Amino acid sequence: MLFALALIPVIALLIFIFVLDRKEKEPIWLLALLFFAGVGTAIPALIVEVPAQLILDALIPYESAFKAYFLALAVVAPTEEIVKFLALILITWKSKNFDYSYDAIVYAVFVSLGFAGIENVIYVFDSGWGVALLRMFTAVPGHACYAVIMGFFYSKAKHASLTNKKLNCIVYLALALIIPITIHGIYDALLFGLEGIESVAAIGLSIILWIILVIVLFIASFILVFYSSITDFCIIPLSENRQVLYRTQISGTWTCSCGTENRLGSCPKCGSMRPTVTAWNCPQCGTLSAFNFCGSCGCPKPIVQNQQGNN
Repeated sequence: MLFALALIPVIALLIFIFVLDRKEKEPIWLLALLFFAGVGTAIPALIVEVPAQLILDALIPYESAFKAYFLALAVVAPTEEIVKFLALILITWKSKNFDYSYDAIVYAVFVSLGFAGIENVIYVFDSGWGVALLRMFTAVPGHACYAVIMGFFYSKAKHASLTNKKLNCIVYLALALIIPITIHGIYDALLFGLEGIESVAAIGLSIILWIILVIVLFIASFILVFYSSITDFCIIPLSENRQVLYRTQISGTWTCSCGTENRLGSCPKCGSMRPTVTAWNCPQCGTLSAFNFCGSCGCPKPIVQNQQGNN
């Protein structure tokens, strides 16, 4: 029962993020790989965190706010976010499935919740029902929120790399790592520091600041997820002489109803899909295409269908 309770919030959040991927669903095998890679990142995280904790205990044998803050900000948060980021980038950066902006958030959340899932199971079996219920509404969604922020900037980095904006790519990759580390570190520091604080007023202030952080983080992450889902667009520019409609990208530029001119499959500003009024089905392979020949097998667009499309 405790095992199920530990995984319920993880499964619920994975479904939530998956459902919001409206334009093009990611392969289940890739999502499973990302999730279990996230589970596996717990091992290198422990390899770093446990020795660091022992060294810190040896240097500072008593509990103090400084010790707790240092552990949270300089050890736990950087280690956990870096191992998750490495798993994310190694698996998805060159993946052919990474072709829409919202994909990055899906990928990051699946990795992060893989880590959060195994971490939650350990905490729940060690501390029982009370911790399970508390972490269901705080720690597990917290990991998902860090991932949403990481995925948002990771998507921008990928888009920048595809449009040959190398400096922007580096900046966005840095933000995809630094911002989650910072927020995660502050989240943990406010909790870890409670053990080393003696003043009741200081404890109360830390709890209030932690609650405010959680509320702001959750609201901001929900807004970011829905915004990214609504404005999801194809980030891969295809060649001028080959086009398949299921990639929702047509050769040449087009102007959206909001006034944005671009070459993508959907408007990067408002999310509107690119018009495909000339779509036709290939008579040989059945592929739905929107160019003068099939983007799958190369069959020319039939004259009869072309005439029908112009009527």
